[in-house]
Order: sequence, then structure tokens, then C-alpha cells
Amino acid sequence: MRLLLNGGGSTEQLTPTMNKLNEIIDHNKPILYVPLAMDEVEHPYDSCYEWFSKQITNVVVPSLDMAKSFEDLASKNLNEYSAIFIGGGNTYKLLKGLKESGAFDKIQEYIQNNGIVVGCSAGAVVCGKDIDIIASMDPNDVKLTDTKGFDVLSGISVFPHYINLKSKLTDEENQARIDKFTNSIIEFTLKNGDVYAIPEEDTIYINGTDVEIIGTRNYFYFKEGVKQEFELGNSYSRKI
Repeated sequence: MRLLLNGGGSTEQLTPTMNKLNEIIDHNKPILYVPLAMDEVEHPYDSCYEWFSKQITNVVVPSLDMAKSFEDLASKNLNEYSAIFIGGGNTYKLLKGLKESGAFDKIQEYIQNNGIVVGCSAGAVVCGKDIDIIASMDPNDVKLTDTKGFDVLSGISVFPHYINLKSKLTDEENQARIDKFTNSIIEFTLKNGDVYAIPEEDTIYINGTDVEIIGTRNYFYFKEGVKQEFELGNSYSRKI
């Protein structure tokens, strides 16, 4: 099992993640891009593909493929790909489509067979225990009731975008945002288990039973209503 769960960064912020991906990938197979968490009307998938193509320039692969629907994703032979990149958007929309199409089971099998998955924002959240951790950020407009994710961190859920250092908000607005998320995460942990809350610069790298945080910003671990802060600083990575 090899997964890179990113907090939802920009091109610059994703660079360390893509460098790690380039280290571990099979360079003879294409990458499959999954933009399906996005609303296709607001964010046409062709434009999402253009964005992804710019993120992946430092990863050496023969080609890039894109799943254009959940049914398309479910029909693919995932073993033909060196990695699956699941992008951001609405996490409830993403998980509902994965489960209803059967793609969830196929990706789960791919993960268990040592396939590489990169999850960015919503793509990271679905890899945790329960996506209801994101209720303070994403609306559940699709009325999803089965919110259990791939659970690759053995009972820990993932909250992305916890600190957005490139935000255009004022200091007061940003603090209010963080307070809202913090209170929501604390309440979640009292009923649903522990949470990693990571900023956009950071990535959780899971390699079998080893878990490592890659990045430069502090990350946070919530357990039974208690928030703990861990410093990465300039160390780039930390085993956890």
C-alpha cells in the first residue's frame, strides 16, 4: 500500500508530493487522473486535465489518462496504470459516485495490491476512515449516508486545507475559519475517532505500515477532543 494524501495545494505546494511520486512510480505505465469530485458544469473536465498536466510535469510517465465519468472509471483495468490521482472537489459527490459505480471496490483492491494512489483534498479525505470529517467544509447535497472511506490509516480520518497560508482572507477572517474547523474536528473525534488535519503544503505518505508527513508546515493530530500540533519546519519529513 502506497498512498500520498495531500492537503490540497497549488502547483508550487504540490512539488514535494510529485517528487516523491516520481521516486516510487513505475515509469513504464501511464497515470490515471480522476477529476470526478468536481462539478463538470463549473469545472469542465478538459480544463481539469489541463491543470493536472501542469502538476505532473516532473513525473516521468509515457502518458496521462483521465476518467470522464464514474462508469468510465469503474470499467478501467487499474493494473494498467502506474498510479491513480484523485483530485479535489466535493467529497460527498466523489464518494457517492465511487460507491454507486463499483469503482470504490476496484480502487480498494488496487490499493491492497500495492497500487499507488495520490489523493488531493477530496481525494485525500475519501482515503481516511469517514468523510463526515469534511462536513464543515463540503455540503452533502447528494444526501450520502454511507460515509465510510478507504480507511488506509487504520481508523484515522483526514482533514485537508486546515491552514491556507495563501488565503486572501484577513487575519480575523482566517482565524474564524480555523476556529470553525477546529471546533468541528474536535466534535467529530468524540464520536468517530482520530483525525490528521494538514495544511495545503503537507502530504501524508503511507508506505505499507510506515506513515510519514512530507512538507514544511506544522500539522495537527486530534484525539478524543484534544488538539496536538507537530512541527515540520524545514525538516521536510517526519515519521509518525
